[in-house]
Amino acid sequence: MDIRAQVSMVFHLDKCVGCHTCSVACKNIWTDRRGTEHMWWNNVETKPGTGFPTLWEDQEKYKGGWVKKGKKLTLRLQGRVRTLTNIFHNPNLPTVDEYFEPWTYRYDDLFNSPEGHDQPTARPVSQVTNRPVDIVSGPNWDDDLGGSAIYARNDPNLKSLTDEERAQLRKLERIAFFYVPRICNHCLNPACVAACPAGVAQPGAIYKRGEDGIVLINPEKCRGWRMCVSACPYKKSYYNWATGKSEKCILCYPRLESGHAPACFHVCVGRIRYLGILLYDASRIKETASVDDAELVEAHRAIIQDPNDPEVIKAAKANGVSDNMISTAQRSPIYKFVKEWRLALPLTPQFRTLPMLFYVPPLLPVLAAVKDGHYDIAGVADEELRPLLGSLDKLRVPLRYMASLFAAGNVGIVEQVYRKLIAVRIFMRAQRVKDMPDAEMQQILAQANTTPEEVRAIHHLTAKPTFEQRFVIPPLNREMAVEATVDPYQHAHEAGFSFRKVIKRR
Repeated sequence: MDIRAQVSMVFHLDKCVGCHTCSVACKNIWTDRRGTEHMWWNNVETKPGTGFPTLWEDQEKYKGGWVKKGKKLTLRLQGRVRTLTNIFHNPNLPTVDEYFEPWTYRYDDLFNSPEGHDQPTARPVSQVTNRPVDIVSGPNWDDDLGGSAIYARNDPNLKSLTDEERAQLRKLERIAFFYVPRICNHCLNPACVAACPAGVAQPGAIYKRGEDGIVLINPEKCRGWRMCVSACPYKKSYYNWATGKSEKCILCYPRLESGHAPACFHVCVGRIRYLGILLYDASRIKETASVDDAELVEAHRAIIQDPNDPEVIKAAKANGVSDNMISTAQRSPIYKFVKEWRLALPLTPQFRTLPMLFYVPPLLPVLAAVKDGHYDIAGVADEELRPLLGSLDKLRVPLRYMASLFAAGNVGIVEQVYRKLIAVRIFMRAQRVKDMPDAEMQQILAQANTTPEEVRAIHHLTAKPTFEQRFVIPPLNREMAVEATVDPYQHAHEAGFSFRKVIKRR
């Protein structure tokens, strides 16, 4: 075993209210400089929708992530030879229109206009060209499905639905949405790192920190070739047109090193965010990323190791993982959501980057309408809704859509998650209202493969966790670390790339 530590995150989508406080906090701290106007390291998208940048999930267009060709795992973008031939021309980049043309307003026209009979206005001007611009899109432009005929109906995940399911969504498109906050996933198998041309002959400009797995860009080495922008399937690497360097989310590592939660986590109004340490077996990265689509989620879970296992602890210590980091991993809320309770799922795992940001899917209400003056739940009788299985095929957003988004199309994985989420809600309600026989409740818990003790633990960490329970941050003491350069991902050399690994030693 090659046990390493990774800072990992869980976003509980059932609690996200779409307020964008996280996005604004990140913008104010990190990307308020010239050249970063189009950068939103944290953004909140409305789903169904095309996201930011537009259609970022369409890898036929952007060529991001990894692809399995037989038994070989290669970058979808290009190989080594094509990287060199295309080094000064990268055709797979998002355009300004696919982000948005950043704008400001001519406030002087508003403040200094002479007295008159009309209302003065501040005309929008481009922050790139400083010329007047007509605003046609922007960050989170499809919030709450505004302009849904353009955005919601073009969501790539809708391709997995039947005609009937798509028609149902079109009827409800103004209310059948949920929010998906996104930051860099700090993946175990990051395509952005492998695609960096600077890494062909030497460690590249992008690297994965050894002590905590955070993926960073070294601006001194970056030459602005922007292969990382194309290769990242989540489009969370950006190009700064003013400095000629690439930039990305750094997970607020200066805050983490001082024991504080990242800014977007700290300000979250809905308290949807959790942060902790996971221990994983790096020797299984290629094996995990190479399984079939239907097996990706289970393989992803399997690479995460039990932090209380003596063999795992021994291997972690042999690899330079500190006692503090191991102790933090043992108290991690991420391990509970991902491994123990099996509730949190990776976003679009079919890109095979093994993202370390996981999502608890939203518990969407069932379809509802008024029929003959009565509240009718999609024609389903009340007695059919009380059993757990009765409502799974009546969710506002079909399971097939959620499976495309969180399970590489494996509906069974998402169904298991929803069974447990519904069981938690039914159990906790029954504890208060006392309206369900014990025999029926036991049947529901059995169908969800859970217990009353587990349900209460899930409810506590979801509904009323303390700050310290949501954010279990290790004391990194990075000033004591010694950096070393190695190649931890041997399979990357088969594709013609190298990774840099920084190992923490004491």
